Amino acid sequence: MNALSPQLDREEYIEQAYFFRTYRERLEGGISSQEILAAIHEEVLATTKLPLAIDFLRGEILLTGRICDGMTRLPHYFNAFQTFVMTRAEEERAKFDQKIALHILEREAEYRAKDPTPAGLFVYQFECVARNRLGYESGLTAMAADPMFGADWKQWIDRVRQSLGSVEFADLIYRRSQQYVEDRYSRNRSADPDAEMPTPQGLLFGRQEGRLAKANRSKDPLLMFAALQRQLDYPSVPRAVPRGGGPVIHPIVDTRLKQLEERIKLLESETRSGGIDLSQFAVKPVETPDANEDT
Repeated sequence: MNALSPQLDREEYIEQAYFFRTYRERLEGGISSQEILAAIHEEVLATTKLPLAIDFLRGEILLTGRICDGMTRLPHYFNAFQTFVMTRAEEERAKFDQKIALHILEREAEYRAKDPTPAGLFVYQFECVARNRLGYESGLTAMAADPMFGADWKQWIDRVRQSLGSVEFADLIYRRSQQYVEDRYSRNRSADPDAEMPTPQGLLFGRQEGRLAKANRSKDPLLMFAALQRQLDYPSVPRAVPRGGGPVIHPIVDTRLKQLEERIKLLESETRSGGIDLSQFAVKPVETPDANEDT
């Protein structure tokens, strides 16, 4: 979706959330993408534009094998950040799991269907890029193209893209917040009791966002994201959850480890006794019934 495209209606985002969630769940069940798209096409509301979009995605996935190619060709329906996330997940040798990508898009669509704010959307999208290492340059460029962000936001996001690494992220938020304006007024008033509260211009974040950003300066940005989620109900970023309660070991590796353990036991036995006890490997003779027992 380019900068001139309008935002979609609420019912579109509700159906998008259902689409991304169902797609992810059925992929986990081992169903092919073509079958999933064909089924969901019949399930989503026909009053939305999503069935047409799904039909187009199905044709593209048959041609290229990637859903992101179809999303790229539907910029009037899928926004640039959605397309960016799926593109990263479907790149060759990608370490970014497609199921996590779909979960990210599902949660973003759910947030848009409620009462989203540009601040909440920016923080969510930025954390998605940071936590999954999707690339700040391309990620922030895609974020700036979102229709929810006005001219001030687009200009600031471009500044963030250029300033990352040289300016602390919490400071970037704090300096564009209402809290920063009030702190400056307090300092000026201590020097000049007649100083007036300046008229805020270009503010992007409120007092609460500014306070939390100020409190988390010189800390890991992920702590600030967590605080914003707790205090302001910003959407949390989905993360991969390891299954089975422990690390997953490939069956071949597991077999070889067991073989190594047996060899180590043999070596230890040889060291202790001066030789290997072969009796444990002896095959017991098979007992056969005496032919005279039945007579």
